[in-house]
Amino acid sequence: MSALPWGAMGRMAGRRLLAAVPVLAVVTFAVFAVAAASPFDPAYAGSSGPVAGREVLDQVRENLGADRPFAVRWWDWLSAALTGDLGDSTTLRQPVAQVIGERIGWSVLLCGVAFVLAVVVGTVIGVLAARRRGGWFDRIASGLAFVLEAAPPFWIGLLAVWFFALKLDALPAGGLTDTGSDAVTAGQVLSHLVLPACVLAVTQLPWFVLYVREGVGDALAEDPVRGARARGLSERTVLLGHALRSGLLPVLTLIGSRVPELITGALLVETVFSWPGIASATVEAATSVDFPLLAALTVLATAAVLVGNLLSDLLYGLADPRVGFDG
Repeated sequence: MSALPWGAMGRMAGRRLLAAVPVLAVVTFAVFAVAAASPFDPAYAGSSGPVAGREVLDQVRENLGADRPFAVRWWDWLSAALTGDLGDSTTLRQPVAQVIGERIGWSVLLCGVAFVLAVVVGTVIGVLAARRRGGWFDRIASGLAFVLEAAPPFWIGLLAVWFFALKLDALPAGGLTDTGSDAVTAGQVLSHLVLPACVLAVTQLPWFVLYVREGVGDALAEDPVRGARARGLSERTVLLGHALRSGLLPVLTLIGSRVPELITGALLVETVFSWPGIASATVEAATSVDFPLLAALTVLATAAVLVGNLLSDLLYGLADPRVGFDG
């Protein structure tokens, strides 16, 4: 067994990281430009905004820096961010780093559990559907996958709340802990995590089911697999040892391409279930034109997409050495 090509993987990761620097800079510049073009005035974010006088509003704009050109605000924010200072959130009245630090862990937990569920369950269903394409299980699984693919995440979330929380009273409807509880325990977090994680997993599930079904189904029709069957190997060995490994290669590309959808779905699911992640902060930053927080969250989301693409390429290169690590 050959050693892992750590050197080639490191060089590829280094090239991607260097290329990510200008991408992130352009993304943050675009955030400030779009926010500046918005008709919303940050001076009205406070409760006294609509009734305050012109002098008060002008003073608020000066304090927030909203009276300066957006390019100047962007450069000041970027220069400070390079030193580790992400600024202060004008809506939450907290340092941006603290806002993100208090919420990012819960979002990562939700996304991580949901993504693992989607990959595992989607692979199992896809393999079972590919064994007999055109059969009753394949038709049911494919039909449900296409239906779920078109269903909005918030609709699935509301339906899950109505059925499992309200009708069956089997799971909590939202939040992180039980109502009236001051302590955050692992048991409470787990019980409150089940419903939003499953809903988010369901939103990602159709893609893995369809990709695995197609990849494994095509692999079962290839000559090496037919040859393995002709040699008398068991169906289990043929399926898991030959067809599954070949058929899962295209699925690796989904890891990167599904990250943007995972983030978008997580924002909607967190909102439906009142999960204390970054969704509420993102919504407040967008609606209140909170420049520092909006820029930091956008950089975070963009970085997650870039890392996801890099991870999928690295996994694909490891699974298929013919591809290499030249990207």
